[in-house]
Amino acid sequence: MGAVMGTFSSLQTKQRRPSKDIAWWYYQYQRDKIEDELEMTMVCHRPEGLEQLEAQTNFTKRELQVLYRGFKNECPSGVVNEETFKQIYAQFFPHGDASMYAHYLFHAFDTTQTGSVKFEDFVTALSILLRGTVHEKLRWTFNLYDINKDGYINKEEMMDIVKAIYDMMGKYTYPVLKEDTPRQHVDVFFQKMDKNKDGIVTLDEFLESCQEVRRDLRA
Repeated sequence: MGAVMGTFSSLQTKQRRPSKDIAWWYYQYQRDKIEDELEMTMVCHRPEGLEQLEAQTNFTKRELQVLYRGFKNECPSGVVNEETFKQIYAQFFPHGDASMYAHYLFHAFDTTQTGSVKFEDFVTALSILLRGTVHEKLRWTFNLYDINKDGYINKEEMMDIVKAIYDMMGKYTYPVLKEDTPRQHVDVFFQKMDKNKDGIVTLDEFLESCQEVRRDLRA
């Protein structure tokens, strides 16, 4: 994921990588919240297909139990709608407005576009963000940036994402924010990613550019 945000040099120095952070924060928050309880008792209610989820993700059965208990604590109905997702996400950014970024993130989790996220959807995405391969993480991030899901990223979509990031981080992170700063970051992104200069970034261009940045960082 460092490669993804490597194209935003200023953002990279002032913030953590957003799509990984929500996964890490949520996992740590829920694990710390209920781990002691799990030491004393067994989880009595398991999601359907726990063994299948264990095979499909990079989580152990115990970790899935922890995540599921936390998921049910926050969402007793067993599914998360967008409004609830925004409320949970806003807790991590009390000094900013995380609603728009949470909107984009929710729709990246909602792969079937049903308007709700089940535990299976959530934990599958979480597995990619926390323990997936670099290629898997980049593909997931591309899908996040591809807001209208047409297979490529245009400047308007990237501008929306960058603005949402600035709004989410709030004034304490950016004490002096020039009006044209988001546009500057978008221009830098397209200079690096848009290989054929056609005004859009395809998945192949995105993957290639991120791998180049990753190699440069390692050099």
